Amino acid sequence: MKIAVVGTGYVGLVSGTCFAETGNDVICVDIDQSKVERLSNGQITIFEPGLEVLFKRNLKEGRLKFTTNLEEAIKDCLVIFLALPTPPGEDGSADLRYVLGVADHLGKIMTNYKVIVDKSTVPVGTADKVHAAIAANFKGEFDVVSNPEFLREGVAVDDFMKPDRVVIGASNQRAFDVMDELYAPYVRQGNPVMHMDTRSAELTKYAANSFLATKISFMNEIARLCELLGADVDMVRKGVGSDDRIGKRFLFPGIGYGGSCFPKDVKALVHSAAAVNYEFKILKAVEDVNAEQKKALLPKIDQHFGSIAGKKVAMWGLAFKPNTDDIREAPALEMIDALIERGATVNCYDPEAMPNVKQVIGNKVDFSETSYQTLEGADFLIIATEWPEFRTPDFDKIASLLTEKVIFDGRNLFDLEVARKHGFKYYSIGRQDIK
Repeated sequence: MKIAVVGTGYVGLVSGTCFAETGNDVICVDIDQSKVERLSNGQITIFEPGLEVLFKRNLKEGRLKFTTNLEEAIKDCLVIFLALPTPPGEDGSADLRYVLGVADHLGKIMTNYKVIVDKSTVPVGTADKVHAAIAANFKGEFDVVSNPEFLREGVAVDDFMKPDRVVIGASNQRAFDVMDELYAPYVRQGNPVMHMDTRSAELTKYAANSFLATKISFMNEIARLCELLGADVDMVRKGVGSDDRIGKRFLFPGIGYGGSCFPKDVKALVHSAAAVNYEFKILKAVEDVNAEQKKALLPKIDQHFGSIAGKKVAMWGLAFKPNTDDIREAPALEMIDALIERGATVNCYDPEAMPNVKQVIGNKVDFSETSYQTLEGADFLIIATEWPEFRTPDFDKIASLLTEKVIFDGRNLFDLEVARKHGFKYYSIGRQDIK
C-alpha cells in the first residue's frame, strides 16, 4: 500500500518506518527542509531503541522517503496519516492549528478518494473538523479515520510492530476495510482490531493515558502516606499489584510523570470536560498531585542540609523516563530550577538527553561525559531518571567521589539495606529514610 505520513516527529517517524518495514511504500512529509535532508541522508532525528536499524534498512530499500512537497507526496497514496503536533494551550486545550491547516491544504490538492487518518492525539470531534476542512475545498469522496497511537517511548518499535490492540474509528465499511488491510501484518497473533465511531476512538486515547496517569499519582499519594505511617511503599506496591483487577504496572512511586503524552492528555481531557460543563475532579487532583510530586525530594534536601547555597549537586538522569531523549515535562528540569534558586550549582549526566537539555537551559548547569564524572567534588547525588546503568553502580566509587555520602533517589533504584551497608545517608520515595 502507498502511504503518506505528514509530520516526522516522534509518532510520525516511528509510524512511517514501521509501516515501511512490512513492505508498504511510505513517504513522510515535513515543512522543515533541513530535517527532511538529514532524514533523506540517513541521519535519524530522534532516539528510540531499535528504530535506527529499521529506518536505515527501509531508506536503503527505497520503501521510506522524505519530502517537503505535500501535493507530490499524496498524489499516488491511498492513506494519508496526520502525525502533527497538538501542543497544549494556556487553558490546557489541544492546539489543532497544524492538523486543520494540513486538512485545509489537502482539500485543495486532492483529486481522488483518500483515507485521511488522525494519528495525532486529538480532542473528541477533531475528525469531524478535519472532514469539514477538507470538504470545504474538495467535493469528491474521502473518509476521515481516527487511529490513535499507543506508543510508549523506549519500546515504541515493539509497541507498533506487536500492538496490544489497534483502535480504528470510522463512519463506513470502506474505510474500515482499508485500515484492516493495512494493519493485518501487525495483528497476526490475534490481538484485537477494534472498530468504533471516530468520537469514541478519540476519547479512548485520552481515557487510557489519563487512567495510567491516575495510577501513577495515586501510588505517589500512597508513597507519601507510607512515609508518614512508617510503611514501605515497595511492600504495598507488591501487595496491591498482585491483584489482577489492578495489575502491577504503573504502580512504581517516584518524582512524578512527564513526557509528551500524560501531562498534555490529562490537561486536554479536563478541558474537553469543562467545554461541556463537566468538572473532572479526579483528573484535576491527578494534575495537582503530579505537580507536587516533582518537588518531593526538595523538603528532604532542605531538612538534611538546612541550606544548599554554595553546594555542588550531581544529578543522574534528565529525560522524563529511561530509553528516550525526551525531556518534555521532565521532573529533572523542575528540580534543577529549584536547586539553582536555592543557590546550588548542578552537574548533570544523562545517556541521551543532554543535547536536548543544553538547547533548553544552556549554561545554567554543567554536563559530564560519564555518570561518575558528575560526582567529582559534589556534595550529594540526586537520581531523577531510572536508566538501567544507574541500578548497580560501584558504591565505593560513589563514596570516594562525593564530599558526603548522601543520595536523594527519586526513582527508588536501590535496596535500603544495600545503601545502609555502604554507609550512605539515603533518601527515597515512600520508604524509610536512612539519615
